[in-house]
Amino acid sequence: MAKYSDIKGFTVQTLSSDPVASQAAGGSWSSGGDLNTARSYLVGMGISTAALAAGGYTGSYTGKTESYNGTSWTETTDLNTTRAIGAGAGTYTAAIYFGGGTDPTNYDNTESWNGSTWTEVNDLNESKTSMMGGGTSTAAICAGGSPNKVNTEIWDGTNWTEVNNIPSVLLATTGGGSSTSAIIATGQTNPPDSGVQSTADSWDGTNWSEISPVNTARYQASGTGFQPGSSNTDVMIFGGGTPSVTGVTEFWNGSSWTEIGDMSTARGQQMAGNGTSNDAIAAGGNTGSYSAATEEWTAPATFTKQIEGQLFFNSTTNTFKETVKDPTAGTWASSGGLNENRALCGGSGVQTAAIYFGGPEPSYGGKTETYNGSSFTEVADLNTGRVYGMPSGHGTTTATICFGGEHPIRALTELWDGSSWTEVGDLNLARYGGLGAGTSTAAIAAFGYNPSGARKTECELYDGSSWTEVNNGNTARYIGCGFGLQTTAVYAGGNVHPNNTSPAVESWNGTSWTEIAELNTARQQAGSAGATGTDGLIYGGRTSPGSGDSATTEYWNGSSWTEINDMATARGLNMQQQGMSPLASLAVNATPPSPASEEFTSASLANKTITSS
Repeated sequence: MAKYSDIKGFTVQTLSSDPVASQAAGGSWSSGGDLNTARSYLVGMGISTAALAAGGYTGSYTGKTESYNGTSWTETTDLNTTRAIGAGAGTYTAAIYFGGGTDPTNYDNTESWNGSTWTEVNDLNESKTSMMGGGTSTAAICAGGSPNKVNTEIWDGTNWTEVNNIPSVLLATTGGGSSTSAIIATGQTNPPDSGVQSTADSWDGTNWSEISPVNTARYQASGTGFQPGSSNTDVMIFGGGTPSVTGVTEFWNGSSWTEIGDMSTARGQQMAGNGTSNDAIAAGGNTGSYSAATEEWTAPATFTKQIEGQLFFNSTTNTFKETVKDPTAGTWASSGGLNENRALCGGSGVQTAAIYFGGPEPSYGGKTETYNGSSFTEVADLNTGRVYGMPSGHGTTTATICFGGEHPIRALTELWDGSSWTEVGDLNLARYGGLGAGTSTAAIAAFGYNPSGARKTECELYDGSSWTEVNNGNTARYIGCGFGLQTTAVYAGGNVHPNNTSPAVESWNGTSWTEIAELNTARQQAGSAGATGTDGLIYGGRTSPGSGDSATTEYWNGSSWTEINDMATARGLNMQQQGMSPLASLAVNATPPSPASEEFTSASLANKTITSS
């Protein structure tokens, strides 16, 4: 996590509201005037102050058309062809409505709106419903749809022309953009209702290409984005069915989907105007019954963009804050594996610079490997082979300490200088499976299992040459995991008498141990990473002695544990794979012993309050 002393070139600004990731991220939904006719499966065009709604289903099909002035809806001229589940493009004064149907008939009809009346113009090349539409009244796009369509068609103001297909069948789909730059996302596959999709594809005017999936799979959602400044790098989708209705709103910035402010009312089958991620509208739909409700989406014209490491003072909440990466938005991904299968080794560092040592190979050894972000390299072995060796979580590939361990239970301490291990002062209490945290010159050892055959609470501090006994912990246990520094640390989970897995957590403040909020998932032999005792991760491990490998990851923010994205592979015997940062940690080993590894990263920024200590 960035520190103030590390930040160069920034000033502490005074802001009335927190910075946001994008203009869209600062937006929100608010209530607008109700439609005159409650309905679902309607088509919309326009923005929150100037919109058009047409067609739909009220229990029977309708061609009703209404215009919106930012306050209220006014009934105007009906569609020439009564229908629902079509698509549209344009504004409230210049629009087209295409496709749609009345069960069991699908239409290819296109109608053009001039601000007062609908006129039939040239048809689509194929009849369809439930497709994606976007663009203007003279340059529109239509893609996917029912029954089981992959076709894409482009409208030039006079005719529809078939162009390259979408990669796979999508119906009840949505998206936004223009005839030269668009996104299609979510929907259902063939046959209907067999699979709700999170898939998304981008249109560059010639071809579709697969992009990152949305966070919430859904169908019959709405999308928006074609006004100046909007394209396949600026699209928003909202609502839909999962199959239950949802109000989740997501924004596509050209590289990733981000969940932003949810709709006030979860709904599907609603209209969406072809607005932008800064100004949009949703009306009608199905909330369990036909709805007339309207919601308007607006984002601030002026906003402050988040910059990692930026300090600011929020004058509204009277708090100092810092913009940092958010571990709760992190994900796991496969990475380079160890050169030999093993488990129960120790380790420290981050995903681009880590070191792992010890563990059965299958004999108890001292093999050491360093990691450069893509592959492991064997380096000099420990002088004394061991398992359950306790490392300094904030060690690096050039300065790390390993203490304690088993086979037999040891008090030995070894220091790594970047090329070799050197024995230094022993622990006062021989042990294995306890907490190892801190740095190579300021480490902490606590809890564990010792030669007397007892779980321990003893705690010791290392000053670079020797260990000193300090205050004990509260609950005797071993093969838990932890993170932090010599002055602020956490020890979580583990095995307690009589051989039960515990969710207990204790916090170290540099002087004493205090029992704090328990883990959501009791476990032992898990991995861990943490910058301090108020910011860390626990991942994997076993939920009962000898079995129950877990993929669960939990984040500690200093007051509570939150379950976040799971590891790809459930794994136990992760003992003491500590990283110095919860934002970029590395997990190796599995059960049975494996060389497989995963990396945890977080790319999302969050504004974190700075508190005095």
